Amino acid sequence: MEREADLYPHVKAYLEAQGYVVKGEVGAADMVAVRGDEDPVVVELKLRLNLTLYHQAVARLRMTDLVYLAVVKPTGRNARRSLRENKVLCRRLGLGFLTVRHDGMVEAHCDPGPYTPRRNAAKRTKLLREFHRLEGDPNSGGATRHGIVTAYRQDALRCAMYLAESGAEKGALVAKATGVNNATTLMRDNHYGWFKKVEKGVYALTPEGHQGLIDWSDSLG
Repeated sequence: MEREADLYPHVKAYLEAQGYVVKGEVGAADMVAVRGDEDPVVVELKLRLNLTLYHQAVARLRMTDLVYLAVVKPTGRNARRSLRENKVLCRRLGLGFLTVRHDGMVEAHCDPGPYTPRRNAAKRTKLLREFHRLEGDPNSGGATRHGIVTAYRQDALRCAMYLAESGAEKGALVAKATGVNNATTLMRDNHYGWFKKVEKGVYALTPEGHQGLIDWSDSLG
């Protein structure tokens, strides 16, 4: 499908199968469907999802509560994620979400209507735990030159700084000196490639670790 108009006959057939009378380009709306005395259904068509489409759809909510977005169904590696995230956004905005496959099949991912999201207590707890673990404000609202500074990386930096001065050391002593209680596990997991095991329970800094101290030198508050 190369034009928005290519979506029209498929969405029209989909709505007509549900008993609607459908007409295109009615006023500001791409499509309007009417069934008896029910509220009209408005559909905005686009080849792909973008902010303009959302703006148009939200504007149509002034006319009716039954507003759908209709786009060509995305394909490729990130298609499933895109569908999931846009479905959530549509539900938050009270919009319906339709996709049209290249064979003309129309799929409804959600219908218009009020939606109250459920709070996720576990995610809230995780967010606050990370907030309190972060020392200072190292990201200043965005990524640093080398990426996002996490509390985990700050712990790794504390361990690396200690090893840079002391040389190879037992994990228990690193934990006591740095206040990083999970220092042994952190160095053993070696997520950043900064540490190497010298002998049982003893770790030293790798060349990558020395470079990490340079790259992330301003990441501790």
